[in-house]
Parts: sequence; structure tokens; C-alpha cells
Amino acid sequence: MAIKAKKLQSAKVEAIKQVKELFQSGGSPDFIFTEYRGLTVGQLTSLRKQLREKGGSYKVVKNNFARIAFQELSAPDVSDYLTGPTAIAIAPKDSNEAAKILVEFAREAPVLQVKGGIVAGSVYNANQMEAFSKLPGRNQLISMLMSVMNGPARNLAAALNDVPARLVRTVKAVADQKAGAA
Repeated sequence: MAIKAKKLQSAKVEAIKQVKELFQSGGSPDFIFTEYRGLTVGQLTSLRKQLREKGGSYKVVKNNFARIAFQELSAPDVSDYLTGPTAIAIAPKDSNEAAKILVEFAREAPVLQVKGGIVAGSVYNANQMEAFSKLPGRNQLISMLMSVMNGPARNLAAALNDVPARLVRTVKAVADQKAGAA
């Protein structure tokens, strides 16, 4: 019996190590905790595919292994979200996109429940995650910023282009007026 327990312990240590490596992949990713009980295999596959397209992943992990891995990574305490059947969406780049996908998927399949998450080192509850999903994503914010920055330059170029155009129209009008008088 003692040998079995020792093998189990080393297997658990290895499993925790793998979960920890998964959580560290991609630098310092953000995490969104969900309860997936009741989803069909097809729905899970579809959800994973949508998250993969945005650079994320969706993993089912043992709660104790995840709790220990988060403690070893000095992450905020999320043990409240690690109860029941838990799957974690890992978003190494844009957690807003992953949150949007999960919240939208939860509307279509109400059995999926967003429990909370870790975004930029802060713990968000379910309501905060839903509000976060409604914010514009990183790419949208960059495009909005570029549009705002590009506006004055565009207006200046239009104003500078308008001066010669007015001159040409004035000369043409004078020429037409003289041609009509002659």
C-alpha cells in the first residue's frame, strides 16, 4: 500500500507541474473560470474552436491541482471559483475577446456559467466579467486611438488641398465670366 501511495503522490506532483506550466504559457495570461456541466461534446468543441481562433484555450482541470498551481504562481486567491466542474479559459493575448466569446456562448447555452476570472492580476466576479466583456477589445481601442490621432492630420491635409482648389475654381469662374461677356 505504501508504494501505491508514493506513486500516486508523484503522479499528483507531476499533474500539478503540468497545470502550472499550462498557466504560465504565453507569459502572464488571464484566466476565466466557468462551470461547464451540461454542455455536450459538440458544444465544448465549438467553444474551444472559437477561443482558439482568438488565441486562447479552454481546459478542464482538477480544482485542487489548479488551486495549488495558482498558489505556487503567487496568483490572487481564486479558490471560490474552483468548486464544482470547472473549466478555465486561458487568454494569453486579449482576455476581452475570450470574455466576449464565453458570455455570448453562455447566452446561447445557459448551462455554461461564467464564475469569474483573473484579468491583469485582479480577480473579477461573474458580473464584472460580463461588464468587462462589453468593453471594446484591444484591437478596437487601438483603431479608435488611431482614428482620433489621424483626424487632425486628415483635416490639415484637406485644408491645405482646399486652398489651391479654390484658386482654380475662382480662375475658372473668372475665365467663364469673361468668355460669356465677349
